Amino acid sequence: MTIFNFALIRSVRSLPNLILLLGLPAAVVVLPVGGWHGLPLGYHFYEILLLFSASKLVHMVMEDRKNKMMTRIGVAPVTHFKYLAQNLLAFALLLVGQSVVVTFSAWLLHADVFGSLIQLFCMFSVFSVTAISFSLAWCSMFRQPESSTAVMLGIILIMAVLGGTFFPIQAMPASLQKIAMLSPTYWFHEGIMLAKNGGLFAEQLTPLGILLLFAIAFMLVGSRRKLA
Repeated sequence: MTIFNFALIRSVRSLPNLILLLGLPAAVVVLPVGGWHGLPLGYHFYEILLLFSASKLVHMVMEDRKNKMMTRIGVAPVTHFKYLAQNLLAFALLLVGQSVVVTFSAWLLHADVFGSLIQLFCMFSVFSVTAISFSLAWCSMFRQPESSTAVMLGIILIMAVLGGTFFPIQAMPASLQKIAMLSPTYWFHEGIMLAKNGGLFAEQLTPLGILLLFAIAFMLVGSRRKLA
């Protein structure tokens, strides 16, 4: 697990990464309840932070590709799959760990808002994996990290709009509401509203399952491009 450990260490020794992983979540959890959704504002917008964090982490893999890392370590018995899997596992661990802190903070500060914190944590964790997979698929379409980063901001904002982050889905035209269902952010918001209502966990399986399918599809697309 040398690559896994290395990915963890280099992820947290970068100041921008530390701000995304620790600084911004600290601000997220203290925002008050507001808006038409009745959720704490930080939790309602949390998927944007997860997408940005995942993008920043996965771009380190893109930097490796640009720097021909696999060529330099080619003498070692490290396959593309092993290198990618251990990096992505480290990134997922960081974001799931962040979700643990954010969920625990919900218990401390917003316990009266969420009916089920277990459902909330499950949604954050699965969406974290989906965000990493999406970033990998997105980065696989670019040769230069700078090009990918420049467009990524706009893509995340579009996904947030489609997911109902800035205004209710019901305010959109019917055709756009159907298109919105193709965005992982739509299912994220479906999931956290179910967590807020505190219904049966079986109801949560649909958004969780669809997010996992998104993750698998993005992973298949993103992992096809090798580092060398």
